Amino acid sequence: MIKSTLIIFSSVFIAALWLAYLNHKIEIFIPMYISSLSGITFLYYAWDKRKAVQSNHKQVHRIPERHLHLLALFGGWPGALIAQQSLRHKSQKRVFIMVLWLCIVVNVCVLGSINSL
Repeated sequence: MIKSTLIIFSSVFIAALWLAYLNHKIEIFIPMYISSLSGITFLYYAWDKRKAVQSNHKQVHRIPERHLHLLALFGGWPGALIAQQSLRHKSQKRVFIMVLWLCIVVNVCVLGSINSL
């Protein structure tokens, strides 16, 4: 239930950005930027999940968590949330989840303050 709710939340956020653009409320670079970075972030999560599965006692180069958090902080949080839920990657680490939600709150607040200007 929560898994699908979070995926829907992220998808609705991206759709709302595109609708805001279509209604001339925001410039096109905002939904393009968020959508593109979300796609890139999703791919980073998928790559890291693949490496985590492959690692099985081998030394494998993984993507550092701070890079995943930076992608989310810079606007890729919808992709991060969708990847986390659909790939079941980084979904059990409480500290990682708390930092991700902090990134989401910061992004929504910044976007809200930009929109109110």
